[in-house]
Amino acid sequence: MRRKYGITHYEKMTLTPIPRLVLGLSVPAVISMLVTNIYNLVDTAFVGRLGTSASGAVGIVFGFMSIIQAFGFLFGQGAGSILSRALGAKDRESASLHASVGFFASFLCGAVIGALGFVFLDDIVFWLGSTETIAPYARSYISYILVSAPFMCSCLTLNNLLRYEGKAFLGMIGLMSGAFLNMAGDPILMFGLKMDIAGAGLSTALSQIVSWGILVGMFVSGRTETKLSLKRAARATPGIVGNIAATGFPSLLRQALNSVTTVLLNTRCAVYGDAAVAAMSIVSRIVFFAFSVALGVGQGFQPVSAFNYGAGKYSRLRQGFRFACLASEAFILVSCGGLIAFSGSLIGLFRDDPAVIEIGTRALRLQALATMVLPPCMVVEMLYQSTGRRMGASLLSALRSGLFFIPALLILSQWRGLAGIQEAQPVSLLLSVPVFALFAARFFRKLPREDGGTLQASGRRDRT
Repeated sequence: MRRKYGITHYEKMTLTPIPRLVLGLSVPAVISMLVTNIYNLVDTAFVGRLGTSASGAVGIVFGFMSIIQAFGFLFGQGAGSILSRALGAKDRESASLHASVGFFASFLCGAVIGALGFVFLDDIVFWLGSTETIAPYARSYISYILVSAPFMCSCLTLNNLLRYEGKAFLGMIGLMSGAFLNMAGDPILMFGLKMDIAGAGLSTALSQIVSWGILVGMFVSGRTETKLSLKRAARATPGIVGNIAATGFPSLLRQALNSVTTVLLNTRCAVYGDAAVAAMSIVSRIVFFAFSVALGVGQGFQPVSAFNYGAGKYSRLRQGFRFACLASEAFILVSCGGLIAFSGSLIGLFRDDPAVIEIGTRALRLQALATMVLPPCMVVEMLYQSTGRRMGASLLSALRSGLFFIPALLILSQWRGLAGIQEAQPVSLLLSVPVFALFAARFFRKLPREDGGTLQASGRRDRT
């Protein structure tokens, strides 16, 4: 592997002290997510100036964007986990092959989603939970998202490939460039050119295309360990594609369930009017923004986990897991404390509607309290996926993203009405904690104590 500043990439990933390595890989991921989420919040605030129905449309379209993102994560996390373990085993050709297949597959998948979206546009808008008053705004916004779907999908794949390589800084450059362009484009297109919510959609589409171009440039310019090429992608076999899809399936499942739960949440909220839809949409974005720092630490842990697992450095994997759990939990305690203290004011920043503020304040406080238990669960899920434990990672993704939330939402909304809708997410998060603890204990019980040791039972290809 080529040298940089006197050490090889392999040496960096296997010899750098764990806290420094995880934080070094986390910082670009955290910055990327913070900037992206700041854009999402700014976008919500700008659209909120158009009215409560327009604010609700943002939450509606976000559910569809989750579908596009699901496939971007499928190929990005799947190919990324494999390439990182391949680099740990010093097999760069296999890493480049899987990266190429993942990238081109995600672009094609995004194009198919975009085309089908236009064919079934009206049905999709109402399936996502629109009311009659929200639908015109959602239809206008989503049209631009469909055009950019191939770029949005493969952007996420490229960012994950860079992250798993240990080149999160390069991914940060691409994502931040698009986010800043998006923030600048919103007021110009929405109000300067009087495009209203269509301007927000066009701004998002343009920013995704710019980010895509920058991220592709990182691979073309030779700044990465892996290389992307259509020639390599053409060598894809059903086994290679299947391996990528199976490894990335937990991410697809997680994002798909997020989309389903967003749609279900919107439809349940729609019974109580546009204010409820807008309030819960705003709460979701605020909580995710607060959680993004902890999530960034987890994402910094993933390449460390996968690379050192592939290299047989199991003691470093254990150190990384402990550090990621502690660091992410420290961040979430601070951020969620702030959400609880200033919940009403935060909701009011995005929509100055008394009904929205009242509904959103209680929901935000409850979700902030429950989110405090989430970081260690997230790290366990990332541990399973980065080391190729497909079945276990899929089950954990499903538990965190919907298997507890969906029945909780259905039961509590029926039993307690709007209050039950506000309580469903916190209840589901608390129920999932014991399961994640059991999975973590099982993983480390089977992991060899000595570096380079033999994995118990089914070895490195263990799917549970």
